Amino acid sequence: MRRILFLARAEVLHVVRDRATLAQVLVLPAAQLLILSNAATFEIRDTPAYVVDFDGSSTSRELVHRFSSSGHFRILGQSASPEAANEQMLHGRVTMVLTVPADFERSLVREGTAPVQIAVNAEKGAAAGIVQSYAGRILSAYSTELGVALRPTANSARATPGDTAPVTGAIRFEVEARNWYNPTLNYQHYMVPGLLVALVTLIGTLLSAQNIAREKELGTLEQLNVTPLTRGQFIAAKLMPFWVLAVVDLGVGLTLGRLFFGVPIRGSLLLLFGSAALYLVVALAIGLWISTLVETQQQAMFVTFFIMNIYLLMSGLFTPVDSMPPWVQTFSLLNPVRHFVTISRALLIKGAGLAEIAEPLLFLGAYAAIMLTLAVRQYSKRAA
Repeated sequence: MRRILFLARAEVLHVVRDRATLAQVLVLPAAQLLILSNAATFEIRDTPAYVVDFDGSSTSRELVHRFSSSGHFRILGQSASPEAANEQMLHGRVTMVLTVPADFERSLVREGTAPVQIAVNAEKGAAAGIVQSYAGRILSAYSTELGVALRPTANSARATPGDTAPVTGAIRFEVEARNWYNPTLNYQHYMVPGLLVALVTLIGTLLSAQNIAREKELGTLEQLNVTPLTRGQFIAAKLMPFWVLAVVDLGVGLTLGRLFFGVPIRGSLLLLFGSAALYLVVALAIGLWISTLVETQQQAMFVTFFIMNIYLLMSGLFTPVDSMPPWVQTFSLLNPVRHFVTISRALLIKGAGLAEIAEPLLFLGAYAAIMLTLAVRQYSKRAA
């Protein structure tokens, strides 16, 4: 144990004396978290919109006001000309066109129902569905306040504002919706736990991947090979300092997430850091394994970024795993980042306990044993 601690101390001194590395470990993750937590969000605000109002009544004007004051839409123009709306949509100046038909107010008074058309530019893919959802919520809230029925007719293709679907009878259902765990639908509460995992993984894996490669470039690896250190002791000594630094990074990031974004901490912090300790063994062991495969730090960096891209895209951080094809979902079980993202969100947002995260923890435990074994065996082969 003394030999391991001696070599680990040398690694810590190297990091502390290298200001660039120290900034890379402590400062950059904090800055990235603060920036990415605001940028990586599925919430869409200030969507440029155009209004075609054929009615011009006080009710239609109030409806337009509801859209403009919601924070989700920015009204760039309003007229009774569908051609003008089409022109704005064609040139990409607006994303949505709200069309209020003639006799809108009269239909609400006489029949208690009226159609409203929402035409959305579907060029942006999933964003069109989010925009429609926001518009539907505004219409629903306004119709509830009026005590009437506004029937939105959505068009996400090449829309022609002014066309409305025919009025047909419909059965009405009373739906009570509840948002569990994240009642305000705050995407930062959803994204920050995942971004913490991504940043800690990137820093820990990249630094450990460059570690043995740096020893090879400096020519000091052969000197270490003639010491009484065993292969396992050498890998443990190389892993330990970065493991501690990654845990510190996680603590700093969690504090920033709580202070700046109000991320809830509903589960056990002890369980979170215990899970992180196991996960970081996996992440750092992968980095050390990469380091034994390459000859230079530049090669280590390229290989790490290639692996990290696959990890992040298949982790459920940005795209829900449920939306992936079945074979990709199965393949993603081999991704340790997916399991710790699941654990992080479950503990922080849901307040889960050990029983709820037992399965991903078992995956991480198996992964840790496999990757440490590979790192030790591969180092033994390269250094023989």
